[in-house]
Amino acid sequence: MSKFLGTVRRNDLEGGHWQLVAENGTEYVLDVEPGEAALADGARVEIDGTVDRNVLSFAMTGPTLKVKSIRRQ
Repeated sequence: MSKFLGTVRRNDLEGGHWQLVAENGTEYVLDVEPGEAALADGARVEIDGTVDRNVLSFAMTGPTLKVKSIRRQ
């Protein structure tokens, strides 16, 4: 499991999904429970999770980050 720091963004492509724009500029599609309280467009967060590059998604905006926990900064 790794830590990821960045900003949450809402993307409306293909019905909508949440993304993390990491501090290094990498964009991840967030695999997170619906209604997660820390999800707000523009929120600075720290995420514990793993990148799963084998997942296919309609989002097409980056690799999938499977979220274990998320905290606002």
